[in-house]
Amino acid sequence: MPSSASRQPSRPGRLGVGVIGAGKVGAVLGAALRAAQHALVGVSAVSEESRERAELLLPGVPVLEVPDIVERSELVLLAVPDDALGPLVEGLAKLGAWQPGQLVAHTSGRHGVGILAPVRAAGAIPLAIHPAMTFTGMSLDLARLTDCCFGVTADPAMLPIAQALVVEMGAEPVVVAEGDRAAYHAALAHGSNHLVTLASQAAEILGRIGVPDPGAVLGPLLRASLDNALSAGESALTGPVARGDVGTVAAHIGALAELAADPDGAGGAADILEAYRAMAHATAVRAERRGRLTASAREAIEKALESTEPGDETREDL
Repeated sequence: MPSSASRQPSRPGRLGVGVIGAGKVGAVLGAALRAAQHALVGVSAVSEESRERAELLLPGVPVLEVPDIVERSELVLLAVPDDALGPLVEGLAKLGAWQPGQLVAHTSGRHGVGILAPVRAAGAIPLAIHPAMTFTGMSLDLARLTDCCFGVTADPAMLPIAQALVVEMGAEPVVVAEGDRAAYHAALAHGSNHLVTLASQAAEILGRIGVPDPGAVLGPLLRASLDNALSAGESALTGPVARGDVGTVAAHIGALAELAADPDGAGGAADILEAYRAMAHATAVRAERRGRLTASAREAIEKALESTEPGDETREDL
C-alpha cells in the first residue's frame, strides 16, 4: 500500500483516491467520493475541457500525471473509454505501478474485472463499478446518483468493498456476473442511447411537417409511455401495430417513404423509415408472443411494413 504520508485520509477509514480521467463520469464520481469524505490525492486531465471540469467539480485537487496518481492512491478510479482501459492497465503494469493491496476500480459498463488481470497479478484488488446513468459532467449529476444503480462486479470476497463504495456515493449496487457484463451494457445502451435516437427521429418528423415545437408535443407522451413501460412492461403497449391496424401501419410507411425521398430534407429520412420498420417488426413479434396479435395479423403487419404505398389514413388513438 502507499505510505501513510501519501494517503492523506480525511478521517479514519477513509481512502486516498486518485481519479484517472476527468471526463463526465470520472469527475462526478470523484466529487461523490469526496463528499463521502474520502481524500482525493490527484486527478488526470489532458484536454482543456477536462481541466475545466476538474476545476469545477474537484476544486483544489492537483492535476497529476497518471503514474504519480497511482503511486499516491489507495483507491484508483479508472474512468476512461472502454477501448482505452486495457492498454492503460497493461501499460501501468509494465511500469510496475500497481501496488499490493491497492483498490483499482474501473467504470466501464462492458468490462468486468477480467480486464484488470495485470492489477490482480500485482496483488492489487480489481473492482468494476459502472453507473447506469447518463452524465452531463456538471454538479447536477451528483443529485442523479441518489436515484441511480451501479453494475458491480468483483471477486466474491471483495464484492462488499465495491458495494460499499457505491452506497457511499449515494447509489444502489446491482451485482452483475463477469460473463454477463456485455449483455448488461447492451441493455443499457439499447434502452438509453436508442431512446435518444428514437426521440430525435420523432422530433425530426414533426419538424419536417411544420410543427414549431416538437418537444412540447412529444414530451408528455414520451414521459408517460416510459413511465407506463417501466411500471407495467409490455402490458402498457398500445398503438396500431399492437392492435393489428394494417391500414394505419401502411399509411405510416407511405408517409415516411415520402419524407425519405424529399430532396429538400437534407438527405431524406431513410434512417427513420428503416428504424420504424425494425421497431414495428419487433413490436409485432412481441405482441404475437403475448397473444395480442394472431399469426395472420402479424403477417399482415409485416407485409404492410414492406410496402411504400399509403394505406388507410383513418386516425386511431395512439
